[in-house]
Amino acid sequence: MNRRDSLKAIGLGTLSTTLLLDACKPKNNKLAEDTNDEKTTPDEAGRLPAEIERNKKLNAEKFFTEHEMATITVLGDIIIPKDARSGSASDAKVPEFIEFIVKDMPEHQTPMRGGLRWLDLQCLNRYNKSFVDASNAQQIEMVTEIAYPKKAKPEMHQGVVFFNRMRNLTATGFFTTKMGVDDLGYLGNTPGKWTGVPPEVLKQYGMENVV
Repeated sequence: MNRRDSLKAIGLGTLSTTLLLDACKPKNNKLAEDTNDEKTTPDEAGRLPAEIERNKKLNAEKFFTEHEMATITVLGDIIIPKDARSGSASDAKVPEFIEFIVKDMPEHQTPMRGGLRWLDLQCLNRYNKSFVDASNAQQIEMVTEIAYPKKAKPEMHQGVVFFNRMRNLTATGFFTTKMGVDDLGYLGNTPGKWTGVPPEVLKQYGMENVV
């Protein structure tokens, strides 16, 4: 599966199975053959040479500052924290995913950078600290004000829009990793196992003692 194509197909919103499956299909047999190069690494498998080169170029670039990445990491782990079932968003390398996506899909750059700046200004006004430097209780208090659109105050609208984008990116990044798929308990197509007619059904028809 190509994360980028899948992301564009679902538009970072409601998952459309038809669109998602279509995004995962090679466009023609030639492309399918071109992606089966034994010289590629596991991360490059299934990608065209041009896409591999483009990804390398994007990975070599840097968009977010260290402070912005730290803020994204804290936010991501608030959205998807570590629990007994799986790791957190940062454990699944979601911040790195978001860094890549904003370079690959530049339309996210201004809203994300603007939203991060808005969040810091709010925290500076409230707590005299940036979001990252605020206490966990203060961070949760700030996030709570923008995490629920129907309950948010009108003056929090910009923060709500930013947090919606951040939440969508975080969920997309997390649930397209092995950790995220395992968290969902999705096993894919697995063979069934016949264990015989259930005892209660055999008893219903008086066949419980039939060998």
